[in-house]
Amino acid sequence: MKVQSQRIVISSTRKFINMGSMTRLWNLLKNFHAADISSVMEHLVTREKLTLFNTLHERDSQKAAEVLSELDEEDAAGIIRELPISQISDIFQIIASDDVASILPLLPEEMQEKILEEMEEEPSGEVQELLHYEEETAGRIMSPDFYALNQSTNVSDAITAMQLEGDVESAFYMYVVDDGFHLVGVISLRQLLFARPNTKLQDIMTRDIINVRTDTDQEQVARSVADYNLVAIPVVDEENILVGVVTVDDVIDVIDKEATEDMYKMVSLDSSDRIQDSPLKSIKKRLPFLLLSLLTASVAPLVVKQFTGTIEKLVILVVFMPLVASLGGIAGNQTIAIIVREIAIGQADWMSARKALFKELMVGLGNGAVIGLILGGITSVLFQRPFFGLIIGMAIIINLFVAALVGTLIPLILKLLRLDPALGSVNLLTMCTDSIGFLSLLGLATLFLSKLS
Repeated sequence: MKVQSQRIVISSTRKFINMGSMTRLWNLLKNFHAADISSVMEHLVTREKLTLFNTLHERDSQKAAEVLSELDEEDAAGIIRELPISQISDIFQIIASDDVASILPLLPEEMQEKILEEMEEEPSGEVQELLHYEEETAGRIMSPDFYALNQSTNVSDAITAMQLEGDVESAFYMYVVDDGFHLVGVISLRQLLFARPNTKLQDIMTRDIINVRTDTDQEQVARSVADYNLVAIPVVDEENILVGVVTVDDVIDVIDKEATEDMYKMVSLDSSDRIQDSPLKSIKKRLPFLLLSLLTASVAPLVVKQFTGTIEKLVILVVFMPLVASLGGIAGNQTIAIIVREIAIGQADWMSARKALFKELMVGLGNGAVIGLILGGITSVLFQRPFFGLIIGMAIIINLFVAALVGTLIPLILKLLRLDPALGSVNLLTMCTDSIGFLSLLGLATLFLSKLS
């Protein structure tokens, strides 16, 4: 949906909800794709989301379930909490088990139990099976709905079996198993259709299988799908028994979610914070991170306090202090963004840290030299103090060098400590670049104060 069209739809949706005109609301949205409706819902407040969802469910429960699947898990759980158990059960029996497994843990435990009891035995069992796996693993996001046949089956029987089975979520590959349901091969549907009818699956299957285990981190699953250009990847347990499949649409959701989380964490935000939240709710989510920032930022004033005598004698330093610190912060953020991305895609660790560190230090020195030369030259001309310009330039070189050093090491150290590399990186970087920037500028000014007076 185009941005301009979406704005009109959002405005009209709100207007119809406030008017209580549910028929006009349904007529507006009934022909939209579920993904487009979910995009509209993201811009509504909780009350409006619930009204819209109930309207969809009354007219077309299938469409309502599809919209719920497209929503962010937090938003979906927020709607589900307000619905009766019987209605929730009906919806959860329509959407895929892996989508249910991502929403259900966000609900109160008592509600979870009631929902599972209300659901039919088969879908309820599938959901409970997925919930046994750790969060953010292949086991939690996989679908138990896939095509798998014994290796001794011939092509004709395989095609007939698929036709009888009907549509499944992962209708991209036929997985081949042995008598113990161990994964032994894979066949694309194209291969299957062009093979001779009485050919056995074991004779045409690909034995070199790319798969993941149930405990594989979902980011690694996403990397495997991207690296090997797959539309689905099989999931096996520790005994190589085929238990599920992760499809490319789930991988896209993982990539989007992980990218959003990293972006939020790098600026010290709770990933569940939304523009539609009330001010009080956002304050509760953001205040702890701001208090942490206050703690780390308080180091810089302590550094400045040690040089009050120098500042009193050379007040012009106050003008350049924020400039030196901010340049270091910007350069450090650039380095952190590069290193966090490399860690996220599995390209940066302690084994390759030396090369990354050396490269970033050279970049820091190079950028520092260029910017220091420019700013130092301008300062010398404007204030007619060549030595002062030299100190400004040297302070910038030092701070950009430190920014590159710290920006590389902080994410790597956090990863070594088994913490999220994006979490708190910016706070720690700001503490270092502000403190070192002030220390280098004021320290050099103090050292050469006699030449500057």
